[in-house]
Amino acid sequence: MKTSKCWVWFKGSLNEGGFWKDGFTCTIDEKPGILIESPAYISCRVPNWRVSTKEPDDLKKCPLIPEDAIWKII
Repeated sequence: MKTSKCWVWFKGSLNEGGFWKDGFTCTIDEKPGILIESPAYISCRVPNWRVSTKEPDDLKKCPLIPEDAIWKII
């Protein structure tokens, strides 16, 4: 199990595009996806493509989103 600081991709709204948000820690373990935690959000597990452990150069540039991507692993 590995825990580190990370940025999480949010898809935005109808009025604004997506963005990378900091303030999260992520835990990578044997379960599918990555567990993200922040005092401001409910802890949840998300797909790997939504998480970056390095600060993105452009906080508005989206990651490669798979076709028919899921946004949250339940």
